[in-house]
Amino acid sequence: MKNFEYVITDEMGIHARPAGQLVKEAARYKSLITINSGEKSVEAKKLLGIMSMGIRNGHTITVTIEGEDEEIALEGMKKFFQDNL
Repeated sequence: MKNFEYVITDEMGIHARPAGQLVKEAARYKSLITINSGEKSVEAKKLLGIMSMGIRNGHTITVTIEGEDEEIALEGMKKFFQDNL
């Protein structure tokens, strides 16, 4: 299991467009990818779940990755967040 923390820097937080892109990125990997914010946790491949979390600018999230391609998924997800959120 791998994980990393990230502080959201996008002015609008995770809204519809980046949430859709996030789901597409997560779908590239076989590993289970979970996003945690406060007491809320959701699988990164579930668009409505991500949008319902209400993640805003300045929120710190934890991304947890567990599975057979977790090393590759970790690098890919880190890059996605840095480039998009």
